[in-house]
Amino acid sequence: MSSKLQPARGTRDMIGADARRHNAVADTARRIAGLYGFEEWFTPIFEDTRVFSRGLGDTSDVVAKEMYSFEDRGGESLTLRPENTAGVCRALVTNGLTQSLPQKAFYAGPMFRYERPQKGRYRQFHQIGCEILGAAEPLADAEVIAAGWQIIQSLGIAEGVVLEINTLGDAESRDAYRAALVAYFSAHAEQLSADSKTRLEKNPLRILDSKDAADRALVEGAPLITAHLTAGAAAHYAAVLRYLQGFGVPLRENPRIVRGLDYYSHTAFEFVTDRLGAQGTVMAGGRYDGLVEEMGGPPTPSVGWAAGMERLALLMEDAGRTPAAARPVAVVPMGDAAETPALAALQALRAAGTHAEMAYRGNLKRRLERANKQNARAALLVAEDGGLQWKDLDAGTQVAVSLAGLAGLQ
Repeated sequence: MSSKLQPARGTRDMIGADARRHNAVADTARRIAGLYGFEEWFTPIFEDTRVFSRGLGDTSDVVAKEMYSFEDRGGESLTLRPENTAGVCRALVTNGLTQSLPQKAFYAGPMFRYERPQKGRYRQFHQIGCEILGAAEPLADAEVIAAGWQIIQSLGIAEGVVLEINTLGDAESRDAYRAALVAYFSAHAEQLSADSKTRLEKNPLRILDSKDAADRALVEGAPLITAHLTAGAAAHYAAVLRYLQGFGVPLRENPRIVRGLDYYSHTAFEFVTDRLGAQGTVMAGGRYDGLVEEMGGPPTPSVGWAAGMERLALLMEDAGRTPAAARPVAVVPMGDAAETPALAALQALRAAGTHAEMAYRGNLKRRLERANKQNARAALLVAEDGGLQWKDLDAGTQVAVSLAGLAGLQ
């Protein structure tokens, strides 16, 4: 006998309460993003591998270790998207939208990374994200963060979540900072992990993201970028903080925040919590002024964030914010001859916007038992002559109604 089939490792089914929380995250984010002027974009789940290798950088762990890449029958190298910022930037260029900036894009959907599954982290996972493409002003940084904070608040999970923010500076600032990091880590090269020794040559800022314990100890003593900011970069960061205060977003500065992707500059931020154990980041992003150019477009200053829907859903569960299942109206035919008028009543309720169901079989007693199992709020009893009785299952009251009068009982 063959073994029972299970979901592939790192994937899962979402049913019942899991599905309701997932939908609540997407629906809430979509609604709030719309209030800020973000329009939803749908990009392909797989892209030309170069979209991600260019955007994420060959030294990133995502490109080096985690991408699901394959060659199709035509010999093209394709990759299941590990994130969606690069795809959004590619779509901006492909669709000729660099001539009509700024663009505000919202997305929600599945992403794929080959990594060790753990709580709130899967190989097929889901993200929401907001991107403002073509705006260099610090107000854009603050507004995209404010939208994220309002989504978190609207989900009812703001307690224990805090915005941490830093600046990565402009290109001149980063060059100066990179030189300082190379000098510092070169003096401690023997203590670095093998991965970080490679990063020291290619991108020393990536060492600051290392999870290796010995690397983390060295990072604690590493120079901070704040000492290497140009006047312009410092002014941009100060303006972002000022605008965030105006938006009413509480924050704390964290000079150790860096972004592990090559295209980030200026603002870097994370919404973090201690309610998810080690995986404490629930939303993260920053400014990426070079990515659209990597996709073949013109220099296009941009800023955005992404959030793991699974982690947001876990916070909802922890906060007791799981949406209740909809309570239907149970249509109950009282005898075989009542089924035809019952169908008319069933569709009349649905046409009026009511969740209504009718059991496929069973006598009156069994159909009422099923209504109780469904936690129905009311039962519509249908007689063989088409007469209707509305039974409120919470109050225990019962009244005669007409087919035309059903809409008034919603």
